[in-house]
Amino acid sequence: MTKKRVLVAMSGGVDSSIASAILKSEGYEVIGVTLKIWPKEQCGNHKEKSCCSLEDIEDAKRVSNILNIKHYVLNFEEVFRKEVIDYFTNEYLRGRTPNPCIVCNEKIKFGRLLKKAKELECDFIATGHYARIEGNGLYKLRESVDKTKDQSYVLFSLGCENIQNILFPVGNLTKKDVKEKAKELGLSVYNKKESQEICFVPDNNYSDFIREYSGIEVKKGDIIDLSGKKIGTHNGFWNFTIGQRKGLGIAHKHPLYVIDINPEKNTIVVGNSNETKKKRFIVKDVKWFCETDLDNFKALVKIRYNHRKADALLRRIENKKLEVEFEKAQDAITPGQAAVFYDKDYVIGGGWIEKVLG
Repeated sequence: MTKKRVLVAMSGGVDSSIASAILKSEGYEVIGVTLKIWPKEQCGNHKEKSCCSLEDIEDAKRVSNILNIKHYVLNFEEVFRKEVIDYFTNEYLRGRTPNPCIVCNEKIKFGRLLKKAKELECDFIATGHYARIEGNGLYKLRESVDKTKDQSYVLFSLGCENIQNILFPVGNLTKKDVKEKAKELGLSVYNKKESQEICFVPDNNYSDFIREYSGIEVKKGDIIDLSGKKIGTHNGFWNFTIGQRKGLGIAHKHPLYVIDINPEKNTIVVGNSNETKKKRFIVKDVKWFCETDLDNFKALVKIRYNHRKADALLRRIENKKLEVEFEKAQDAITPGQAAVFYDKDYVIGGGWIEKVLG
């Protein structure tokens, strides 16, 4: 029987390295690939973190040599610029808060890479994501064993049609397990520092990146309270996100938080912590797993990566659009972020927060 061939996205980190090692040990024919995604002008701007730096490429090559698997570097620079970086900056300039990791997964890592895998006659693609895929014929996406590292939230947009050709070898392991396996195999990446922020933004400075990339000038505007009273000024609405507290530059008797962003008027509306709490919002471009497509149902809903899932009622408004109502008000429901729906620890669907209702 011919061994199954799998294309593994190798970032040079420990998770994708161990994913490759596990698949090799299970008898798969493994081909490693590292994606070159940063635009040329960005490559020299990063001090440490990255996902396609020369250091990361060399780490992936070293691991591939130790595992005795083929390794290639693919240039996805232009498509990454168009699909991810342009999306990221455009969303901020619309007064929204994007999640480029979800879009990168959908468009690049499990979009273009899946096409490349088919060209190479691979049966599967695999990554080091912490999530699980279960099923035989009817596939389900499930949270990883290690809840502290679970990445199912950023994978909701893959949908049923793609996950039957995807493998997540580390989804049944804890991070500690992964590091120990890497150490046992003599892989120096076992103690490599992880990248926690957006890979293409130097030093995590969103404001400067958006301004320089878009060519937009500093544009002073008003910070107002809910009554419309001016209480401060800012240098551009794109510097803020819903729920933000730091960086307002306002002395006030109570902590203030961003509760609304108006890009047309270049105003930021602030209020107290209770005023950031909302229950109802609209979700668009909904995708489902397991052919679920219900009119009214209850689910656990997560509205950002670090948000704790909360009980909510989902009502269909129209095709691919829902109204979500939490049982209890939640902090900082943010347009541009993803809302992902769960049945216990299984992902049943998700979409993008379009508008907060109250």
